[in-house]
Amino acid sequence: MAEFDLSTARENRLLASLPAHDLERIANTLEPVALKRGETLYNEGTTIDHVYFPTGALISLVASMQDGTVVEVAVVGREGMVGLPLALGANTSPRKVVAQAPGSALRLSAEGFRREMLNGGALTDRLKRYMMAHLTQTTQWVACNRLHSLEERLARWLLASADATGSERFELTQDFIAQMLGVRRPSVTVIVRSFEKQGMVQTSRGRISISNRTALERAVCECYGFVRREIDSAIRFESSRS
Repeated sequence: MAEFDLSTARENRLLASLPAHDLERIANTLEPVALKRGETLYNEGTTIDHVYFPTGALISLVASMQDGTVVEVAVVGREGMVGLPLALGANTSPRKVVAQAPGSALRLSAEGFRREMLNGGALTDRLKRYMMAHLTQTTQWVACNRLHSLEERLARWLLASADATGSERFELTQDFIAQMLGVRRPSVTVIVRSFEKQGMVQTSRGRISISNRTALERAVCECYGFVRREIDSAIRFESSRS
């Protein structure tokens, strides 16, 4: 495996935490893919054919209601993996999974992933810790959506998205943000304009970028820091060259 490919794999924190021999073995089975904004990876109840390790893409797990409305229940970026039901013995996805922002990812076939799980290597151990952090994120977001203001939630969403992608610029519409937060678009527009006036963000058509992270962190609720600490603790960077 060429060093370039290993370097690409290390852009995902979960993969980067693996010992060199585990990473090299898995890297031989990974396929790079470019995900488009809005691209559906799985629908509810459909078979999981691949797992995805984002290296630049931002991926949302969304709950769909009978009236067609959806709300984001979890987000996955370069800290983790999409397709966790396979690690728990399931074959189908309980949620719709969609690329929230375009970007790169590495994917592994379901068959290849199951083989890796049977090997009982370092990935199995890392996934156990990551799944706990992922569950913590999901439950904390539920509490956040119930108890905190939309301003705090939007700040949390932007900061978490920046951490997940390693970028503070996103190709996202305010319509999409409103949909993910489960609110009306005008409500998001009012808050984004307020953030923009305070110098926290900058917007252009179909794009939003964080311009003052420190100020945005002052506006966010406690949930952002709590979940970030849980993820960082679960996926501590351990050089795969060691």
